[in-house]
Amino acid sequence: MIKFQSPLLKGTLISRYKRFFADVELENGEIVTAHCPNTGSMKTCRDEGATVYLLHNPSPTRKLDYTWELTETEGGFILINTHRPNKIVENAILNKEIPELIGYSELRREVKYGEKSRIDLLLENHSSSPDCYVEIKNVTLKNGDTANFPDSVTERGTKHLLELEAMATNGFRAVIFYLVNRPDVTAFNVAREIDPVYCTTFDKVIQNGVEVLIYQTSITTSQITIKGPLPFAN
Repeated sequence: MIKFQSPLLKGTLISRYKRFFADVELENGEIVTAHCPNTGSMKTCRDEGATVYLLHNPSPTRKLDYTWELTETEGGFILINTHRPNKIVENAILNKEIPELIGYSELRREVKYGEKSRIDLLLENHSSSPDCYVEIKNVTLKNGDTANFPDSVTERGTKHLLELEAMATNGFRAVIFYLVNRPDVTAFNVAREIDPVYCTTFDKVIQNGVEVLIYQTSITTSQITIKGPLPFAN
């Protein structure tokens, strides 16, 4: 579980632009520019006029005082802030909420590996069992009742898959962890029409030992928790 540092402010999305900026009208009528901490296309979660929630966090070191955290749908909330998934998964592992990742005595973040990359989480137990490399992906794209990743072409994502494959080939555990951060889906699949190269690579690496974990979160305006696993769509 993670909690927001302070109560979120409700508003209406006017527009998202230049990837990192969003203009929002707050309930009191004030229009503010918020940081959009999401580099993806954000398809199906950034419609103009949508209800959104911002974190107000003024600081002399920040250019913008507001951060776009959530978008509201009929079924609940979508997590926009891609800085949060790693912490959500980390906390869930430490609290033994991910059965597939129980049994490790040490967890390290952002460890260098591969070709100038850093793995999101490295799990170690200093025994005979292999270390586990965990790469986490934030999933918000919706196609019918299915969550999809990626939401745009991602060369970086393809590189991560290949580096996980290399670790699996060398005898380590390698896990691609898709964290589905929206409530209105019942399964997951890779987005074959959006990025065929990523999806072809995904098919190859899972045949070569890369494990796939898919978990969905439960989101409120005060906290985010792991809800449970989702199936891979046929």
